[in-house]
Amino acid sequence: MEALVWLGALISVLGLSGLIWSIVQVWKARRAGMDDEALRAVVRRMVPINMGALMGSVLGLMMVIIGIFLG
Repeated sequence: MEALVWLGALISVLGLSGLIWSIVQVWKARRAGMDDEALRAVVRRMVPINMGALMGSVLGLMMVIIGIFLG
């Protein structure tokens, strides 16, 4: 079960990295002074990445908790 904990931690860190990356991309787009339509396009492109990263982070944390309970 120790491997499940470490694998879950790795997946959770990857998900957190994806969340931070998507936040930074939208922040850069806002600071670049894009017009409204271009900014919406950037946000529209980042939403699925953000949700996928959030799902990965949650699944990783679930794996850690299950590994701790079973270990």
